[in-house]
Amino acid sequence: MSPQPDPGNPEVLVRTEGRAGHLLLNRPQALNALSHPMVTTLAAALDAWEHDPAVETVVISGAGERGLCAGGDIRAISASARAGTEEAAAFWRDEYRLNARIARYPKPYVAIMDGIVMGGGVGVSAHGTVRITTERSRVAMPETGIGFVPDVGGTYLLGLAPGELGTHLALTGAPVGAADALLCGLADHFVPSAALPALLTDLATDPVHEVVPRHVRPAPPGELDGHREWIDACYTADTVEEIVERLLAHGAPAAKEAAETLAAKSPTALKVTLASVRRARRLGPLERVLEQEYRVSCAALSHPDFVEGVRAQVIDKDRQPRWRPAALAEVSDEDVRRFFAPLGDDRELRLPAPDRDPAQEVPW
Repeated sequence: MSPQPDPGNPEVLVRTEGRAGHLLLNRPQALNALSHPMVTTLAAALDAWEHDPAVETVVISGAGERGLCAGGDIRAISASARAGTEEAAAFWRDEYRLNARIARYPKPYVAIMDGIVMGGGVGVSAHGTVRITTERSRVAMPETGIGFVPDVGGTYLLGLAPGELGTHLALTGAPVGAADALLCGLADHFVPSAALPALLTDLATDPVHEVVPRHVRPAPPGELDGHREWIDACYTADTVEEIVERLLAHGAPAAKEAAETLAAKSPTALKVTLASVRRARRLGPLERVLEQEYRVSCAALSHPDFVEGVRAQVIDKDRQPRWRPAALAEVSDEDVRRFFAPLGDDRELRLPAPDRDPAQEVPW
């Protein structure tokens, strides 16, 4: 059955094929970046399929050849920040609810993480029950490069990664391939991209636990496992300043490259990101972390680095952001604490207390 547009929103194609319900993100010209209507369409489809006995498995994928999803619609969020409207906060509220919904979904949720999967794309895939990468996968939480902080449950996922790998990825925003996504717990399986059509065809007739093993193959070698020594040694430091000092002093060329990468990021975003990942490890389930991320994201709207980062990287593309403040030493502990301040009872994101933790569950 060919994809048929949802009459309410052709940016998400919703269809069923046999026992599988398919969600196709359909903004290939924008690398399937998530708009607010796309989020609400995804949530509505999950609601409809939860109690539909004809749908046994949900599959999410992206239209076009470049990837699943490059993230949220940053241009729209930046416009909201510049105008001082509530549109961005409303988008995040629904997006983070969707992230939590995916993590608790009672049916297998299969995410095809082919190509670029970044930011909000991680949020609609990496909380799923079966997360499939390919040789084309490039998975990242690149928010510090636009003066923002990993969200959509990213600090939760990265906080669970082995050693300090998650801290490294959160601060640098570095993309990883299939093997490293598997190592960091951002994905479950590697399937060659050429085998994806057959996998999707099989899901129409057979259950997930029978289909996936037919197509899984060993992933090509990654890079991060070979860098664990310097990553774990350097990123255990208490502050971003000390992390940078350790990276520069270590001697490994890759460590020096990481320090140079951090030097280009927003100093405020780096410090808030480090605090976010460390706090996430202590908060418990995903819902509590998403509530924290909502506070941080809302606070970022009023900080100049977010609008400036989007201008430099996405709008003008001059790649010359003017961060304020421009140096790590100028970002105080109090500056960081403001990002975690309560929003007030009427503005907080409050998610239902979970009765189970998806991190402790089997793949399906």
